Amino acid sequence: MSASVIIAGAGPAGLVLAGELRLAGIDVIVLERLSGPTAESRGIGLAIRTVETFAQRGLLRRFGELTTSEQGHFGGVPLDLGVLDGPYRSAKTVPQSVTETVLQNWALELGAEIRRGHEVRSYQEEDASVAVRVGTPDGERTLRADYLIGADGGRSTVRKAGGFDFPGTAGATELLLADIRGIDVAPRMTGELSAGGMVMSAPLAGGVHRVIVGERGTPPRRRSGPPLFHEVADTWKRLTGDDISGAEPVWISAFTDAARQVSDYRRGRVLLAGDAAHIHFPAGGQGMNTSIQDSVNLGWKLAAVLRGTAPQSLLDTYHTERHEVGRQLLANTGAQSQLILGGKEAQPLRDVLAELTAYQDVTRHLAAQVSGLAIRYDVGPGPNPLLGARMPHVELSVRGRPTSSTALLHAGRGVLLDLADNPHVRRRAADWRERIDIVTAVPRGEGPDPLDGTTAVLIRPDGYVAWAGPGSHYDLPAALDRWFGPARLDSRER
Repeated sequence: MSASVIIAGAGPAGLVLAGELRLAGIDVIVLERLSGPTAESRGIGLAIRTVETFAQRGLLRRFGELTTSEQGHFGGVPLDLGVLDGPYRSAKTVPQSVTETVLQNWALELGAEIRRGHEVRSYQEEDASVAVRVGTPDGERTLRADYLIGADGGRSTVRKAGGFDFPGTAGATELLLADIRGIDVAPRMTGELSAGGMVMSAPLAGGVHRVIVGERGTPPRRRSGPPLFHEVADTWKRLTGDDISGAEPVWISAFTDAARQVSDYRRGRVLLAGDAAHIHFPAGGQGMNTSIQDSVNLGWKLAAVLRGTAPQSLLDTYHTERHEVGRQLLANTGAQSQLILGGKEAQPLRDVLAELTAYQDVTRHLAAQVSGLAIRYDVGPGPNPLLGARMPHVELSVRGRPTSSTALLHAGRGVLLDLADNPHVRRRAADWRERIDIVTAVPRGEGPDPLDGTTAVLIRPDGYVAWAGPGSHYDLPAALDRWFGPARLDSRER
């Protein structure tokens, strides 16, 4: 066996998954067709949930000082993200190249193997493994793994080779994007509509500006490469009257409003993550952030199955949970594309939505959608509001030492947080102590306590609450069994 897991694609989804698997001690090979890391900015922001996730793995410091913002939008209608709870805010103007560098270094430090210039061409699922045919600088060769993960983007070879259904809608409109330097461009952070189309612009680091243009009635073109800069500049001038043709283009790309999602995130020993599983109109940069969350959801589950501590049914919850998240993603980005690209006939909708966002509950709902905080998984019934939601950041004291609920997740393990020094709770979890950390802690700090009235919390490695007491209709051993495997798993169930 070449590795327990082979990942196709060294973008954010593939690199995060590699790191998550290595935290659990799983050997992994990442195959990337490009010979070197991308220098392209691509996705330029980190949503609040992604910032939280990176904090839960101790990665935030690696990004240096982040420029954060409480300003967002839904289809061009401004949103105040400050209505959301927690200490973290979205990070603006972080180029994807920086994000990938941080994630690559993290994965390599943990022992992942990244092979660049290696392209997955086909694969064959066998009884107990997957045989992957790979093009390398030295010719084709076959690698074998227990599982193959397609994190190889919207044109995924793994998805196509496996015959995954990819239903949805084809793109009807083409938009052009360019990162330019050497000229000042007035910010249009939430977009600006005109009779002819839409323009957006945002300042990036190093004197670079990102501009996006979408001219109404422009269908997608068949392209063998990126657009030429004069296409961007000419369209910009038609829509704004401003001349940017003298700028130096740093990166140019085109995208459409196509929206598709695979019917199944898993087929046997092959799974898809990120853009390989879902493509959509890139409103608010949700694509990269959702892709990262796919991998964080998948990593600990796949590792537990490979270690033999959990049955295959745990891996099935990857599709159950993330397919629904992907469906909601396509719904909200589809609505935003109508607001942004819909022309004057969509103006009444924009006006009504702008009126509704004056109500804080509406703003909070939409802000949570675009920030990744609205996700709630089905972990079983019960009145405790934490069930299935992300674990909030809480300052804690453990044996007199300061820590937090965020810091307790750095190792990528599950955590049973005992907030009442209850030996009964700890005894009930004792059979799982090699799979989770059992921590007795006392909340500290001032202000509202999101754990008020909760005496114990079971947190999954991906940061979501699997059980909370009081308030869960499952008892603690049942929740531990469901998410971390039976205390004594028969080899026949593995």
